[in-house]
Formats: sequence, C-alpha cells, structure tokens
Amino acid sequence: TPGGRILIVTWCHRDLEEGETSLTKKEERLLAKINRAYYLPRWCSVQDYVDLLEAKGATDIKREDWSYIIAPFWKAVIKSSLSLRSVWGLLRSGFSTLRGAYAMLLMLRGFKVGLIKFGLITCTKPET
Repeated sequence: TPGGRILIVTWCHRDLEEGETSLTKKEERLLAKINRAYYLPRWCSVQDYVDLLEAKGATDIKREDWSYIIAPFWKAVIKSSLSLRSVWGLLRSGFSTLRGAYAMLLMLRGFKVGLIKFGLITCTKPET
C-alpha cells in the first residue's frame, strides 16, 4: 500500500567504517561458513538496507541496533545445548541438525566480535 509502513528486523553484518570498502577477509570467511551451514544468501548491513530504501523513495527511515536485546538469547541457546539430553538428541537427529548447531556456534562467534548485528529498520513507503 502506498504510504504504508515497512518494518524490517533481521540479522546483518556490521556497517562498514569510514574508509572501508568491504569486510575483512576473516569476517567474510566466517559469514561464508555460516551461509554454507544455513544455506543463506550473501549478508548485508543495516546501512545497505537504508541505502536501498532511500533509493526506492522511502521516507522517515529509522534504524536501531537491537543486538543488545538479542544477547540473552545466545546465553539461553548455549545453556540449553549443554544438557546431556540435548547432546543426545542432537546426535540422533542427523547431519542437517548437526550442521545447524555448528552454524549457531559460528553465529555466536560473529556476534561476540561485533560482526553480526540484529538490526531494526522502519520507514514509510512512497505515496506513488
């Protein structure tokens, strides 16, 4: 609907710093491992979303880093995965579930070093 609100809440990689043209090779390798494990497309930053929305004529664009809100989630995931029951269930569930568990560890690593962010973007769609 023209003039409607858009709300995007998603995992992203960090915004590039002034003078950077890309993520570091180490960061790219970590994201590539996560992509292979989860069958994901290439990552982008919150700023990439903002740039795309601006190019499409969106207005009133606001953004927030909600990573601090998601931080307790990682502790809960790790705690729940350390029980004997969880480990046994994981081993019985098959390769794709093991792959997902491995990807969660990679996501946690990226989150801890500030590479992976949880971004919120809101805006208003163009009237036309």
